[in-house]
Amino acid sequence: MTDLAWIDAALVSARPQAVAALLRYFRDLDLAEEAYQDACLRALKNWPKNGPPRDAAAWLIMVGRNAAIDVTRRRAKQTELPDEDQISDLSDVETEVAQRLDEADYRDDVLRLLFICCHPDIPPTQQVALALRIVSGLTVPQIAKAFLVGESAMEQRITRAKAKVAGAGVPFEAPNAVDRAERLASVAAMVYLVFNEGYSAADPASDRASLCDEAIRLARLLLRMYPSEPEIMGLLALMLLQHSRIAARFDADGNGILLEDQDRKKWKRPLIQEGLALIDKAIRQRTPGPYQIQAAIAGLHARAETPDETDWAEIDGLYQALERHTPSPVITLNRAVAVAKLHGPQAALDLIAPLEDRLSGYFYFHGARGAFLMQLNKNAEAREAFNKAIALANTPAEAAHIRQHLDTLARSAKEK
Repeated sequence: MTDLAWIDAALVSARPQAVAALLRYFRDLDLAEEAYQDACLRALKNWPKNGPPRDAAAWLIMVGRNAAIDVTRRRAKQTELPDEDQISDLSDVETEVAQRLDEADYRDDVLRLLFICCHPDIPPTQQVALALRIVSGLTVPQIAKAFLVGESAMEQRITRAKAKVAGAGVPFEAPNAVDRAERLASVAAMVYLVFNEGYSAADPASDRASLCDEAIRLARLLLRMYPSEPEIMGLLALMLLQHSRIAARFDADGNGILLEDQDRKKWKRPLIQEGLALIDKAIRQRTPGPYQIQAAIAGLHARAETPDETDWAEIDGLYQALERHTPSPVITLNRAVAVAKLHGPQAALDLIAPLEDRLSGYFYFHGARGAFLMQLNKNAEAREAFNKAIALANTPAEAAHIRQHLDTLARSAKEK
């Protein structure tokens, strides 16, 4: 075999399982990474000649474990050894390891690794960076480019996160049933944060946009671990439905296209069908949660073949359910779009008026308020709102979208 693409695919697929198992053995993030990289180098040397192993992850764990043991022995040459009975191991190590490499261990190992990355003492930005580095294997330059920061700053971010994990005495056993729900929620939030970082990118081919694919991959991994968790179904469904619109969300100049103006023929139907199936499966369990509700909202948009067919009344009801479940001014702001469709822009303005103090520094609040005011022909107030929004824009695409509204207001003023 001369085409090495299959090796790259196998290494990427096996990475979470292999690194997580090596971390369980050695309880050292850096050593686990180094062991995996050494195993990858040996795979690149051996697999083209010998063909792929029956179980790529097991092969990488075995080779990486042996490499890490060699490193540990070299480091310990100058260290006084403990008593012989404390270090002797005459068992068949290969057989023991092979027996432990079953699907249950894989699930526990990867979940443990995700939980370590989501340690509560680590800030969210460091959690995401650590997960992308350790779990996904992205390089520091790739992560830095995706998050629009310098490589040295990202390296420091990851190093600090590793230091906190090392100093916190994080337990390495699998989570029990009691605390699984809370910890799983933290992992899900981290995965969705990764997705949102990619979703805001205007160029679908950029490193930053590729974070959407990585988040979906992690969510699929979580769902394989916990196939009956409705919120994980909802999380994956939500990301699939949002990601299905990637080809229609921006024009050739990188300007954002509103949902109702998008060419729905460009939406990826296989992703939509998978997302809708997951929603239906999750809802049957009758334990609604935030991800399921958001996915249901996205599903209603996906089911509408034209903007006029959108069931805004049902969307409004779902947003009200989301408000009751997780009250947030941002959720109310999103609901205002449905209210405007059902009851007009003034009703939407009345709904968001109490949010002004809490969302005064939020780009989308001023953008939405300006749009509602423009629909009421209150152009002076709309222009003021748009000016506030453009000052808070986080990306060039957001700023360009607001400039389009300002240009429309300018043309309207000239015509008068």
